Amino acid sequence: MKRYGILDNITSPADLRGLSYDTLNVLCASLREFIVDSVSRTGGHLASNLGVVELAVALEREFDSSRDRIIYDVGHQSYVHKILTGRRDRFDTLRQYGGLSGFMKPEESVTDPCVTGHASDSVSVALGMAHARTLKNQKYHVVAVIGDGALTGGMAYEALSNAGTSKEPLLVVLNDNNMSIAQNVGGLSRHLARLRVNSRYLHAKVRVKERLARIPGGVSVSHAISRAKARIKSFVLPTSLFEQMGFIYLGPVDGHDLKSVCELLAQAKKIKKPVLLHVMTQKGRGYAPSEQEPEKYHGVSKFDPVTGAFTAEKKEDFSACFGRELCAFAEKDARICAITAAMPSGTGLTRFASRFPSRFFDVGIAEEHAVAMAAGMAAQGLVPVVAMYSTFLQRAYDQLVHDVAIEGLHVVFCVDRAGIVGADGATHNGVLDIAFLRSIPGMKIYCPSNFSELRSMMTRAVYHEDGPVAIRYPRGGEGAFRKDTSQEALACVREAAGHTVTLLTHGVMVNEVLAAAEVLEKKQIHAQVYKANRIDGEFEQAFAEKQAELSGWCVVVEDNVKSGSLGEWVAAHRAEHTDLLDTGDRFLPHGGVAEIYRHCGLDAQGIAAFVTNQWKRKENSLG
Repeated sequence: MKRYGILDNITSPADLRGLSYDTLNVLCASLREFIVDSVSRTGGHLASNLGVVELAVALEREFDSSRDRIIYDVGHQSYVHKILTGRRDRFDTLRQYGGLSGFMKPEESVTDPCVTGHASDSVSVALGMAHARTLKNQKYHVVAVIGDGALTGGMAYEALSNAGTSKEPLLVVLNDNNMSIAQNVGGLSRHLARLRVNSRYLHAKVRVKERLARIPGGVSVSHAISRAKARIKSFVLPTSLFEQMGFIYLGPVDGHDLKSVCELLAQAKKIKKPVLLHVMTQKGRGYAPSEQEPEKYHGVSKFDPVTGAFTAEKKEDFSACFGRELCAFAEKDARICAITAAMPSGTGLTRFASRFPSRFFDVGIAEEHAVAMAAGMAAQGLVPVVAMYSTFLQRAYDQLVHDVAIEGLHVVFCVDRAGIVGADGATHNGVLDIAFLRSIPGMKIYCPSNFSELRSMMTRAVYHEDGPVAIRYPRGGEGAFRKDTSQEALACVREAAGHTVTLLTHGVMVNEVLAAAEVLEKKQIHAQVYKANRIDGEFEQAFAEKQAELSGWCVVVEDNVKSGSLGEWVAAHRAEHTDLLDTGDRFLPHGGVAEIYRHCGLDAQGIAAFVTNQWKRKENSLG
């Protein structure tokens, strides 16, 4: 087993408090080496975790994470926290089925105060915990660690505005890895920050104000001094926004200067008011490939830790197919615009952004704004295409209803990562979008099973539909089913004369269902397979027209929750027996997609076993 120096002797955060800063810096180097080695074997979030090593060590040293509440936003940068809080020996299970989550998870450790998988909510949650602490008369610190990317989300500003006026003791650490501060400004700002939190300075300031208040005209003098100081600070430091919100602003500080970060954290703990500490870090620090290309090494699959080369050959996926097709549309149609929320590469829009920069809009982590902006574009005759992950689109439900659907505006929503996504777990599995999209009047929903169907459905959605349209597709590539059946709302993809059961599904689940039908055939259970290409009014009409073909026993197979599912609608509109096989009304664990399919009984063997067991029950009930 490889040794990692001093890291091998760290069993808890308490071990950090007796170490010198020189020794802690050696530990940080060991942590980076360990993270690179571990993530190279399991995949995961690399660059973000390498960037916060010193900050995370400082937080564990200055706070007691078993009692204090430290919330990482988004949570994918919590690897150092996990390593230092007793989970290092399980890191080979990171993001694996039954193993460690890639995000904070209270089930794993008391040091994880909440689940964190989506951006911009940390300050809100932290303020709630701070209020609870005050109301229950308890004593602990509350810290929200939020990145500059997460600050592009409007929810973060709502929380900052409220937190600043709450007067609750609360520390917000702004992890800024995208801004360059010149050395002279940085040095001056750090000096002023230390001066402002120096206890002698704070006491002296209070005494001066008290004495000025006792003399004629003293209050006016005090106000003049404050105004002059504020003008100097606003010129030298980027503090005005946060201080106007009610925060005491500290920094910026070099986030890789461990001693300086520890000193400021120690001082911040003493201030009984909302404090914002601005920390400058370098994403991907300490590993050359991720320093040079931090976006590429943000979320990674397995790779060679020596060269940085990824070990698995990258195959074309649905996201790339979507991006390529949208570029072809945009070449011919100047009305087409692309909108995403901080995910241009993840949604396949990198090429579009390069080729059509004036028609590409990355709004940051602001899904609500993205959808409302798309509504404004559509109202003025453009054709906006909004590309978002399924679980991120759910943040904009109100805008889908209020700004788009009520007016019947033609906005195309390309819903990436629909269905089970695997390793990122409950916060990223797209198992809810059918339910919340179906609930919106006028919403059309397309479900392609392969690239050919995706291209055909994009054409129909852009040029032959009006009103809001959603196209939902999974993470990853195609399966064995390559036939294009997109011209039919409900297509038969496997016939079975004298069939025992009809299996009805949609999207890429057709691959597992067809494989299950072959398994069932060997058991003399004859299954015909139908695939829904749409989940909307057109499907309902097609379903009514094909009632004769769909007579008898039906099993609806879906990789989404039961409530609001297609199966729920089918069961309500059939007089004959219908069984539903889906993810259930629950949140799923993390792991590989195939493993989660097995976990839910949605792989070919699981589907065949479900049908076989149900068939035996039916036979027994008939005597």
